[in-house]
Amino acid sequence: MKPSVLGIAGWSGSGKTTLLERLIPALGRRGVRVGVIKQTHHDFELDRPGKDSHRLRQAGAVQTLIASPARIAWIRERQPPRPPTLEELLARFDAGDIDLILVEGFKHGALPRLLVHRRATGKPLPEQDAHWIGIVSDECPQLGLPCFSPDAIEAITDFILSRFPIARETTT
Repeated sequence: MKPSVLGIAGWSGSGKTTLLERLIPALGRRGVRVGVIKQTHHDFELDRPGKDSHRLRQAGAVQTLIASPARIAWIRERQPPRPPTLEELLARFDAGDIDLILVEGFKHGALPRLLVHRRATGKPLPEQDAHWIGIVSDECPQLGLPCFSPDAIEAITDFILSRFPIARETTT
């Protein structure tokens, strides 16, 4: 079965990553295997200068796989640099290993998403989007959508599981 995909959207500082940090283990306790895509507009490094993988990339390798018994990392140099599409990133997941992909970013993609909003950011609610399925906020606007407190992790988890077909086994 193809994994379900849910976007997590909101202004910078709204609590998207904090919500994900709490949702991932809550979903895991319910037997849901979660993958995450984190979009960033900043450059980043996975390896360190002087390490073999970094040296091989510096030598011109356009794709590098780093593998250990515990994890595998794939690094692809994009020349010229250009933003990857959500579809391109989703295709990289091993669908047999995950049930749900949570996407932080790609706010303009056509995927169902939870909006995360905090009054303390000083930013207004973004213009309502037809893809919003619910809101996680310290104040619930009257938009006709389910709204959850950021602390209501179990209720948010229940809501997600009610919306997406995920075959899962509960773990204790």
